[in-house]
Amino acid sequence: MRITRFAAALVLSAAAGVGLVACGSTTPAASSSSPAATQSSAAAGSETSAGSQSPAGSGSQAAAGAALRVASSPLGQIVVDGKGMTVYMFDKDTQNAGSSACSGQCAAKWPAVSTDSTSPAVEGVTGKIGTIKGTDGKNQLTVDGWPVYYFAGDSKVGDTAGQGVGGIWWLIGPDGKKIGAATGSSAAPSAPGSASAPDSAPAASSSDGGY
Repeated sequence: MRITRFAAALVLSAAAGVGLVACGSTTPAASSSSPAATQSSAAAGSETSAGSQSPAGSGSQAAAGAALRVASSPLGQIVVDGKGMTVYMFDKDTQNAGSSACSGQCAAKWPAVSTDSTSPAVEGVTGKIGTIKGTDGKNQLTVDGWPVYYFAGDSKVGDTAGQGVGGIWWLIGPDGKKIGAATGSSAAPSAPGSASAPDSAPAASSSDGGY
């Protein structure tokens, strides 16, 4: 009888030990799920970071469509249009007048810089940007209250042949201020020994485009 009771006690003790081992083994399994959850959270975070790149892309597109921007020239930083063509201001205009003094033959020689937008995008220009009703009925761009124009004598990006024509046409700085200096300069001078462009503008002359 004593042997039977002793054997029964041994069986119960062994069963209890197996139960404890089984219970203990569930803990690592539960904790092992933590790294997986951490990885999932990290993946979600990385997707959020990738999404945050969109504003930079939209800003680049806006810059590419700028109506006016800034370029380097022998006379310093000047305002050009979105394609790089030089723009000018006219001394006979009145700042903030809301109208242009250049029409008829003047407008043929000095076309207005126009835009389809009433809030045009610019890049690097710090002067106040606006629009007026141009003499051709289109929206003409203004920089710091001055209407801006092209010069018919400029044939390519970098030309500044309109500078100082008639003593009344001037390049514009990024702040919208007049750049008064040498006439007929170009950001891309001809190579030594090469012929001058046949359509290059003469020095300041009120009888040939100054108006």
